[in-house]
Amino acid sequence: MATNKQASIRYRIIDNCLSNPQRRFSFEDLRDCLNRELAEINANHKEISIRTLREDLKHMRSREGGEAPIETYKKEGRSYYRYADKDFKLYNQGLNTAELQQLKNAIDTLSKIEGLPQMGWVQELSTKLEERFFLENSDQLIMSHDHNRYLKGIEYLGELFHAILYKKCLTIRYQSYKTKKESCFELSPYHLREYNNRWFLFGRNQSFKNLTNLALDRIVSIEESNHSFIENEKWNFNELFEDIIGVSFSEKETESVHIWCSPEATPYITSKPLHGSQTKVYQDDNGLTIRIEVIPNFELETLILSFGERIKVLSPEGVKKRIAERVKQLYSNYFDITNSK
Repeated sequence: MATNKQASIRYRIIDNCLSNPQRRFSFEDLRDCLNRELAEINANHKEISIRTLREDLKHMRSREGGEAPIETYKKEGRSYYRYADKDFKLYNQGLNTAELQQLKNAIDTLSKIEGLPQMGWVQELSTKLEERFFLENSDQLIMSHDHNRYLKGIEYLGELFHAILYKKCLTIRYQSYKTKKESCFELSPYHLREYNNRWFLFGRNQSFKNLTNLALDRIVSIEESNHSFIENEKWNFNELFEDIIGVSFSEKETESVHIWCSPEATPYITSKPLHGSQTKVYQDDNGLTIRIEVIPNFELETLILSFGERIKVLSPEGVKKRIAERVKQLYSNYFDITNSK
């Protein structure tokens, strides 16, 4: 399968060369172009052999390869390759109507992202697609997602997006829930993430070596800083969020969390796993036991508590004890209310 995919990539590169009327391509020119393009895709690729290129040209001329009208011609004593039909292109299949409509729907969804004024071009592109391909402009809502358009701080999304893109250090005034006094951060922004209808900014504070996490709804103001941007050479955000639930990150190691699920909760947790690492340990008529590999944090505790009495942490003791403490506090809240009446 991998070989077929690699061959398909080579055919497309050759097709682009032979359909280009602005340049002449000899056999060696085609090899050079292939090696250059493939090196951009994979720096470790092996150079294309003469035999491989000959087989590729032979295949493209065949019925299975699309019957490409490849011909050779001489110019100034050298042999070159081209398509006999100047309008021919092997990979010129356009999008069908359904695919175009799906593309327009995706663009319409993008255009509704709040707080990104720099993305006005998205709406313009959607209009052009509609006019060019006579696409339907239906007022019927086909798809929606849970999004709080009134969320405080969402107006900073566009500014932060571009600060990350263009590597600009920012001065951020921030009001935490935990303190009454504002804080000021000289932050090199790296990543934006949405969780539970809130947006969070991850970056490197000039004063700390650890990763800083700020909720956008607690940001008071943002200004461009005179400090130099600190390059991110430590954190891979694709891997970072594989080890946690939510956005609360620490330098701790992952732990194996064993959880018992009641028969009532089992279908939900089976169809919508608590975490990507979820595996089944044991199941019988009394319920399901699962294991997840995560760094314990507040969001994990909140997720577990959301299932109420239908699930129970079996281990490790630290997570089990923390859940028990929160359940005890929850009970005392209602117990006090009951006694006060």
